[in-house]
Amino acid sequence: MRVPPTRIPSAIVRLSIKAFKNIFNSTCAVLRCQSSDCPASPSRSSRFAAANRLHFRQTSLIRNACCTFERSFQGSSPFRSNVNNIPPIVGCRLSRRALAQSRSSAFLRLAGSILLFTCAAISLAAQPAAAGKSQSSPEMAPVDFVDVASQVGVEFKHQAHHSPRKYLLETMGSGAALFDYDNDGRLDLFLVNGAPYGDFVPKGTIPHKTGPDFWNRLYHQKADGSFEDVTERAGLKGDLYGMGVAVGDYDNDGFDDLYVTAFGGNRLYHNNGDGTFTDVTENAGVGGSGWSTSAAWVDLDNDGHLDLVVLRYIQWDWDDLWCGSKENRGYCHPDVFQPISMLVYHNNGDGAFKEEASKVGLAKPAKALGLAIGDYDRDGHIDLLVSNDSMVEYLFHNKGDGTFEELGLESGIAVDGNGRTYAGMGADLSDHNNDGYPDIAIDSLANQEYAYYRNNRDGTFTYDSFSTDLGRISLLHSGWGLRFVDYDNDGWKDLLIAQGHDFDNIQATFPQLRYREPIMLLRNLSGNEFVDVGTASGNVFKQQWVGRGLAVGDIDNDGLLDAVVTENGGPAHVLMNRTRSSNHWIGFKLVGHKSNRDGIGAQIRVDTSTGSQWYTVTTASSYLSSGDVRAHFGLNRDSSARTVEIRWPSGILQTLHNVTGDRYVGIEEPTSPASNVKQ
Repeated sequence: MRVPPTRIPSAIVRLSIKAFKNIFNSTCAVLRCQSSDCPASPSRSSRFAAANRLHFRQTSLIRNACCTFERSFQGSSPFRSNVNNIPPIVGCRLSRRALAQSRSSAFLRLAGSILLFTCAAISLAAQPAAAGKSQSSPEMAPVDFVDVASQVGVEFKHQAHHSPRKYLLETMGSGAALFDYDNDGRLDLFLVNGAPYGDFVPKGTIPHKTGPDFWNRLYHQKADGSFEDVTERAGLKGDLYGMGVAVGDYDNDGFDDLYVTAFGGNRLYHNNGDGTFTDVTENAGVGGSGWSTSAAWVDLDNDGHLDLVVLRYIQWDWDDLWCGSKENRGYCHPDVFQPISMLVYHNNGDGAFKEEASKVGLAKPAKALGLAIGDYDRDGHIDLLVSNDSMVEYLFHNKGDGTFEELGLESGIAVDGNGRTYAGMGADLSDHNNDGYPDIAIDSLANQEYAYYRNNRDGTFTYDSFSTDLGRISLLHSGWGLRFVDYDNDGWKDLLIAQGHDFDNIQATFPQLRYREPIMLLRNLSGNEFVDVGTASGNVFKQQWVGRGLAVGDIDNDGLLDAVVTENGGPAHVLMNRTRSSNHWIGFKLVGHKSNRDGIGAQIRVDTSTGSQWYTVTTASSYLSSGDVRAHFGLNRDSSARTVEIRWPSGILQTLHNVTGDRYVGIEEPTSPASNVKQ
């Protein structure tokens, strides 16, 4: 058992900051640190905070100072051997350019060396207590997820041809959807697949599927919990190099439809209600173009019909570019390619859509991968979160008049805690700390730290990856699909992440990183801290996967949230949650009438003896994937919910009292503006 380290008193931290401030500023000036290489200095961060309200804590200042000096002296004698023996400092990412700029005076080297060792000691002592928790403590209670894919009949392999020309398309993987397409009360599974292409592909080529190995797959869940492949009968084989999937009942007929994104065009499949689907893309006018990624069904104007938001990644057309060293060709960085705007299709209510991204203020060029919805300022209008790869993240605020304004910089979510952009991949927007306002999680590639933004309840966010320990935990990992999920029903939303680097040769350049990684499960400690419980749990968390898509839902209806993880060029994993817990739970399946039939965008509040929880009904979030539309709440020790309040997209407020738990409850939207019901 490891004893949690003693924290350094705040007075010592303040004195350390004051004593080292001048050395820090002088050294940064000597090294000519640029914003892309070194953390922002105190003066620079102050000006930046005035622009976008980023808040740098005292601990962040020490971390930045340590990072600067660690970078400055790591490659220099006589301090090299000493520096290499110091554990990594939380939040520090090494830069070759910064290491090359280590030509300073002997005095500054000596002063920097003293500062470096002092900072390292502070960093070690100030590590969050979670790093030293015993695996037998309550916070580290073992989790039990079991991969049952082969046992239940899900035999799927994603096709991603890896060419010697390192086409970026082959790194991205594909998504999954958990949804009940036949309304039998059991979740079914849809998996997106790629398409073949050669080692050299001419510009303008759109790959098409050539056989069963490349088909998308629909698996129907039978009463015994096994799955049967019904792809051909359902008419969902697909034809393009697929990417993502979005689920929603766009025509309000009671059967969920599928929208599948791809490279070169997208497909809308209408659910006929008899186990089959019809491709209505052309008639609906939602084919699109370019390289589409994540998509979401959401009623942007609250007219009762689901609109469609489709992200696109970059302007890309099989460019034969050599990136990396002469000996080790790599995939080109997104900076090499130009951004492209998303597509936004307004639902006309007659089966047809009209593209209106420019009209509604959503046509801002992006390198977009992740998409989540939620009302972050609780003004009654659904907003959009977009995670971008290696450029600023976007937060589109719904102005309530049918248009949006992008406020990522003003709200404080555009960059990380050091004022830098990062490789935004998967995204989620959900209330992590149970204060009624949705918070933000966006994962990224290794050496960048996953981002957690705490909602300040005034339209702004605070970057809290450091204080929650998410930065330290995630530093050497690469994340894609992620969702806030209450895996043990204790009433706090935890964080589940599919992981794996995008470069298959990353270890040749960075030996400490891995192409294949286990999934990550981070337990939420009362909204204040994350603890990695996967390392103390079952065999699933030790498996090395090239994780990409992540869909979450209660597959066996036992009240414990399960998940499906897709791999790039590998199998799909069906992860059943077998965690032993005596906690209770409750789930809701909404049926809208004035609102869209799925109730997407509805805000649900559940009150128990331990407090309140909030959730926005959605099938979006994660990366390229679509989850269970049912809203799930952990009730902890309570066997019922004292109060359930639902604010429907139509504006109707519905309140239920004393709702018995440990079941899924179907709730119909009332016709009156306010309704009180006892369950």
